[in-house]
Amino acid sequence: MKRRRALTFLPLALFWLFLLLEAGKVHLPAQAQGGEKKQAAAEKDKKAPALSELEKKFQETLSNSTLVGRWRLAKGGKLGDEKEDKYTISSVTKVGSADLWVIGARIQYGGKDVTLPVPVKVYWAGDTPVISITNAGIPGLGTYTARVMVYGDYYTGTWSAPDHAGFLSGCIVKLEGETKQEK
Repeated sequence: MKRRRALTFLPLALFWLFLLLEAGKVHLPAQAQGGEKKQAAAEKDKKAPALSELEKKFQETLSNSTLVGRWRLAKGGKLGDEKEDKYTISSVTKVGSADLWVIGARIQYGGKDVTLPVPVKVYWAGDTPVISITNAGIPGLGTYTARVMVYGDYYTGTWSAPDHAGFLSGCIVKLEGETKQEK
């Protein structure tokens, strides 16, 4: 039983190690990287990737904000009752690859309240970012797949877990003390 539980968490642990290596937070010794040339390249890669104007806008929109909205279950072609949800976003950081980001989030829904970094992919539909996770194990919450579109001060999307799915939408509200005009 313990071995099965350990194997369940192995992909998640490897993913987090990949993220840390991509973000430059963990450094392998030069011998493991293949010499001084690779270490020099790793030092160069430690710098945050340059952001396009759209990426900067996405980062500014979500950083230090709260997504306040509603979610509904969808089961058997029928929608369930709306329920409140809230996601407080402290930071949004692009790491390493073209699509990989980490969102520092406090997730509150259905009596659950957890704070953690959530690795996501961000794809672009023209000028509109779409946050994407696929079968992501989120500690304390479960395994989820989601596609969430952000446009202006609004978000909307779909999500699914192994045994249920639904929709979410709402408004993006800047945390007190910071407004768009102050930026």
